[in-house]
Order: sequence, then structure tokens, then C-alpha cells
Amino acid sequence: MRLLAAALVLIGMALLPGRAMADPAPAFRARATQLVTILAGPGNEADFFSPVFIDAIPVDRWRALAADLRRQHGRPIALGALTQQSATAGQMEVRYERAIVAITLVIAPDPPNRVVGLRIIGSRQADDSMAAVLRDIAALPGRSSFAIARLTDAGPVLLQSHHPDQPLATGSSFKLTVLAELARAVQAGERRWSDVIPLGPKSFSGRLMAWPDHAPMTLHSLATAMIAESDNSASDTLLLGLGRDKVDAMRQRFGITDPRSLPMLTTAEAFALKMPANAELRHRYEAGTIADRRALLRDAATRLTAAHVDVGTVSENPVAIDTLEWFASPQEEIAQLDWLRRTGGDALSIMAVNPGIAPANAKRWRYFGYKGGSEPGVIAMNFLVQAQDGQYYAVSGAWNDPVARVDEGRFVMLMTRALNLLAD
Repeated sequence: MRLLAAALVLIGMALLPGRAMADPAPAFRARATQLVTILAGPGNEADFFSPVFIDAIPVDRWRALAADLRRQHGRPIALGALTQQSATAGQMEVRYERAIVAITLVIAPDPPNRVVGLRIIGSRQADDSMAAVLRDIAALPGRSSFAIARLTDAGPVLLQSHHPDQPLATGSSFKLTVLAELARAVQAGERRWSDVIPLGPKSFSGRLMAWPDHAPMTLHSLATAMIAESDNSASDTLLLGLGRDKVDAMRQRFGITDPRSLPMLTTAEAFALKMPANAELRHRYEAGTIADRRALLRDAATRLTAAHVDVGTVSENPVAIDTLEWFASPQEEIAQLDWLRRTGGDALSIMAVNPGIAPANAKRWRYFGYKGGSEPGVIAMNFLVQAQDGQYYAVSGAWNDPVARVDEGRFVMLMTRALNLLAD
């Protein structure tokens, strides 16, 4: 689905949310019906799509994308739900043999009403079950863990799980703890979301690495970049600005006590330690007590910066994901999500900026908050969601493979299936 997400875009316009029309217009319904045929096999694309669309996505590219959908979901069978939201735009579902695919469709206003925009916005497996999702999670190579909990006044109630108490590497999911410490500090009157601090130390990857050194930024802006964009410079700035000791204490508050997780590493420190050039430092860090590790981070600070990270040495294959990472179990992540639900304040709106899955699936929920993380051999996804009836749930899962990259798209689909089933 990554290729599809990159290629199928709305051409020259945005589809804004609006009230659905009572009955889709004949021209819109006709093009939606024809799309099922176009998806089933090559032919007649030049009559179906406008020149504007074909200029952006040539026919050969479209055919490759349609073939990819058939490989994933089987043969398209029929048009499903159809909703028109304006004279030219709306959403439709195509029923495949193994899935239901949601699509945004935009047609030209004048006859012959060719298609000018199309976007694949989500999919869900047909005739799916939570038992099937759990079997598929358990079958992943390497190690996996997963849990769904209903969040109540008395605490989380576990509903579904696979090794829910098994700590695994979680990548950038650790940034939830940094967000929680910021929310705690605001609640306690120690900080304000509007407080300004200088950007830095900067890390590799992310929008802010190109910003001026020491640029003034609000805590709210840093938190949003950290969670919605997983910006590493934002997270490292906040972690050290709030105080590593305080973030460590917050982590322990949620029961995240795996000694490998302490002290909380910045992204620059973690990946500098993973570099082959720093193998001796890494071994000392892995073998040391928490106090030893804190001392090493102080003494080797000048070597453990983003400027010394050679990204190419740590970006292709898993490196020390069992010993040098950020670790948590699904139950611990759920405890953290529940605390944010009750106490997070503005943190909740920040978590809702980037849903982590297709927007059409996220919109099935009244509230949808997300933070995940990944690196070679690691993917983790954590969701705080509110159903239409007001009930909150937390969903957390992780997959580690110390010898090979994981299929991120496969895991995203598993988590999407679980969320869709929970929404139903």
C-alpha cells in the first residue's frame, strides 16, 4: 500500500468534509461503477480518466497500481457503499474477494464527467475476525506482542492479547513518555505549553534538522513535531530540556521498568552507540549498570551527537535491537495511553494530528490518537481511540526481528484490521 499512497493523489483539488448528498448523482454513480471494471483489468483508461489525471499518473503506472491491489486483495467484485459529498466528489467502496477498499473519487463537472482525482484511503479485510488477527500476529517471524484494553475508571481491562507483558523494542514510541512528562509538568504548573526554548541539540532526520541552530520554539510546537512527524530533533530537545531524570521517572510511573530502557536515550545517543565505530562504547553501555550508563553518556557526550552518526551504517539492517533501544510491553504502553487519556490535556490533540493508518479507517472513531516507531528490525504502533458511544480503548503492538528488516506494511495492515474489528 506504500506505493499506492505515494502515487494516487487528488489532482489539483482537495476534498473537504461535508454533508453527504441524499442520493448520488447519476454521473457520479456511473463513474464509480465503471471504476470497478477499470480496477479489474486494463482497458479504456483514456476514456475513464481525464487528461489531467493521466498527465500525473500515466496509464502504465495506473495499471501497475491496480494490479498491486489485485495481488493484495483478489479480484474486484462489486461496488459497495457510495457517498457523494459535493457535485463532483465523494467516497466509494469496492468489494474485492478478500477486502473492502475505500476510495475518494472526483469527477469533472461537465460531460463526459471523466475522473480527475482518485485516492485509495483505506481497506479492511472481508470476513475478518480478531482470532484471525491474533493468529497472524503470532505467526510473524521473530517476536511479537499485542494487546487491546478497554479503559475504565478502575483502570485498563484487557480484552485481547498476544504476549501482552513481553517488552520489545519500540523505536520512536518512547516519545510518548516525553510527551507525558511534558503534560505532567504543565499540569503541575512547572511549564506552560506556550513556553519557548531553543531548538537543540539537533538530531538526524526530520524537518527540524534543517532549521537554524537554537531557533526559539514553543513546547507545544516541539511536542507536535515530535509526535505527529516523529521529528528526532524535537524529541531530543524536549527530553533534555525537560530533564532526563524526570522522563525516566515518568517511564517508571507507568511500570516500564525494563533495565535496558534506563536511562532514556536521545535518538542521537542511541544511534551513535549503534555505529560500528563506537562498538567499544556500546559494549560498555550494554554491560553497565544504570549508574554506569549515565556516567558513560556524560563522559562520551561529545562522541554521541548527531554530527557523529553515519546514518548509512545503521539504516539497512537491525543493529543491537535486543540490547540498545527503548523497550516496553503492550500492557505498559496501555498504562501510559490511559494516563494520557485522563491527564494529558493538550497532549490528546497533538496525538490526533497523524493517525498512523488510512484516514478513512481512523474516521470511524470519535477520537483517534497515535504514536508509533520503527527502525530496521523494529516496528511498534500505539493507539488511543474513543468509540462513537464514548468508550475509550487502547491498542498496542510491536514486532521485532533481530536478523532481518520487518515488513512494516504487513504490520500496519494487522493493526488496522484489529482497529476496524474493534470499531465494528
